[in-house]
Amino acid sequence: MTYSITHKVRLHNGAEMPQFGLGVYKIEGGKEVVDTVKAALDLGYRSIDTAALYGNEEGVGQGIKESGIPREELFVTSKVWNTDQGYESTLAAFEKSLKKLDIEYLDLYLIHWPVEGKYIETWKALEKLYQEGKVKAIGVSNFQIHHLQDLMANTTEKPVVNQVELHPSLIQEEVRAYCKEMDIAVEAWAPLGRGKLMEEPTLLSIGEKYGKSSAQVILRWHLQNDVIIIPKSSKPARLKENADIFDFALSTEEMTRISQLNKNERVGPDPDNFSF
Repeated sequence: MTYSITHKVRLHNGAEMPQFGLGVYKIEGGKEVVDTVKAALDLGYRSIDTAALYGNEEGVGQGIKESGIPREELFVTSKVWNTDQGYESTLAAFEKSLKKLDIEYLDLYLIHWPVEGKYIETWKALEKLYQEGKVKAIGVSNFQIHHLQDLMANTTEKPVVNQVELHPSLIQEEVRAYCKEMDIAVEAWAPLGRGKLMEEPTLLSIGEKYGKSSAQVILRWHLQNDVIIIPKSSKPARLKENADIFDFALSTEEMTRISQLNKNERVGPDPDNFSF
């Protein structure tokens, strides 16, 4: 397959989502995130992933406005935080996010974590927003297979996306296989393992062959695994580097070698054992 920065994944509800985008976790609200969004959009990025938790939705919205790029050309994702979960509180949280972003609709709205006893009611609120056209697609984040099965057994709409921690140290084989079977797209957060893999010898040697960094090799591995990626950076040079992954392709053998780096090691919380 020929990939490019504009390549889109067709979600099971017919919506089209760029496979490559910008994540803004831990990017300061205000000037930093405004400038980051504008720089990314200037480089050809068209998808931006934020969340209520990140505290930078206003800046993301401002960056979008200042970029001058028509809203319909962009794909904007946000997420409902754990303390806002539940039916009515999710609806209220959504309106708050939309107001901060200062846009008329979201392209994708996600449940941030599977809060026990709450995520089904939260999902029903997302279904309502989807039916009303306030959201073009709805999905989940950090859901294990059993969470997805429980959700689908008790609700109407199937998630279009499951955004999970995914990188060569945590390849999420079972979750990816199940999502593929159910036609749920997989999106990676921390696609670079929060920088912990940059000096990994296998990645360095593959990168050397193509004149690419370890980060670029990892991002290319994700693309060729049909994973949606949202690498985060606020540095213009890094934004450019992250997007410079469309002029080479990894061999099947290299793809396997990278997957064999798996240690089932997380850099973030375990969805079955988190308390926040």
